[in-house]
Amino acid sequence: MNDQDQDLHSLLQLALDKSIEGREQLTTRIAQLSLEREHMLSDQERDLMFDILDKLIHEFEVPIRQRLAERLSRNAAAPHALIVALANDDFAVAQPVLLRSTLLSDEELIRIIQHRSRQHQIAIARRRDLSEAVSDELVNTQDSDVITALLENHSARISKATLAYLAEQAEHIDTYQEPLVRRQDLTAELAGRLYWVVAASLRNEILQNYDIHPTDLDDALESSVQETVEESRNGNGGGDNMEKTAAELARSMAAERPVNAALLVKTLRQGQVPLFEALFEEWTKISMPRRAEVLYGPGGEGLAIACLALGVSKQDFATLFLLSRSAGSGGQKTSPGDLARATRLFDRTKREDAQHVLRSWQRDPGFQAAVQDLEMNKVRRTVVKQGRG
Repeated sequence: MNDQDQDLHSLLQLALDKSIEGREQLTTRIAQLSLEREHMLSDQERDLMFDILDKLIHEFEVPIRQRLAERLSRNAAAPHALIVALANDDFAVAQPVLLRSTLLSDEELIRIIQHRSRQHQIAIARRRDLSEAVSDELVNTQDSDVITALLENHSARISKATLAYLAEQAEHIDTYQEPLVRRQDLTAELAGRLYWVVAASLRNEILQNYDIHPTDLDDALESSVQETVEESRNGNGGGDNMEKTAAELARSMAAERPVNAALLVKTLRQGQVPLFEALFEEWTKISMPRRAEVLYGPGGEGLAIACLALGVSKQDFATLFLLSRSAGSGGQKTSPGDLARATRLFDRTKREDAQHVLRSWQRDPGFQAAVQDLEMNKVRRTVVKQGRG
């Protein structure tokens, strides 16, 4: 029996096996054959092979296809035709392949962007090391969520012309501003333009909510942006400059009017995450690195304690919890269980106890370290004495 007859015999045997495992083996074998003999197949035969694969895959229930996609997404030796079929499947199946598989070509990714769902597009926007061609096609969707995901992907290559276009769009699409200024591939000229756009946006919000003279505010904003642009030209990172500018604006805003939960919620809803974090620091007097632990720590216990200590209502705490989790952790989803546990802690903790904890978080880190060292030394001396006794 020659190789071709053996292949046909094995395919017939697998075709008779109607089990899930049998169907999975048949799919994988056809995909392997199409790869091994690609140079021998005509276009018509290749299309026929792909149609067979597509029909076989869709015989599986979605959970089985998901498991197959998850397993093959990390396999550089996976059959190419099978990877393409999975990448074009329903999003629940396609997601791991779109995010991780290195076997998809730029042309295949572009076709998926053009013909599949918005969710497919966002997943592609988050792939590592995207080419300029794929990035351009994502921008061509004109979908702000897709483009924001692309801008937040710092490994994606974006052409200078496309960055310049997006910088122009950022003047009226606020969600582009922050991820753009954080990109290392942004030219100094574009960065300078964006800083002024962000400053103008913040100016409008501050004047709407605070009793501050426009001239005083303009002086503060102008000097902040000029300093930021100068630092950027000297080689400092745009993200750090953005945080510094946000801190200066937060101090200016707090001097005019006390920070409260409503302002923090509004700032988050406008997508101004660095300003939110700076305002939270002004409000709670908790500095970095503890500020990040309190805001984004697992479970949300820190945020619950801080809000309770500062007299925030349970409803405002829940809103802050959900918005801050989404904004500060890469858009990660928060389960109802997370909110329920954080709310239980909020309900069961006495405000006086929460205030004592908050005060300890506000202490100077150097002072806290010295106190902890002293306590540790006491423990060591006690252990030594007990050992001698």
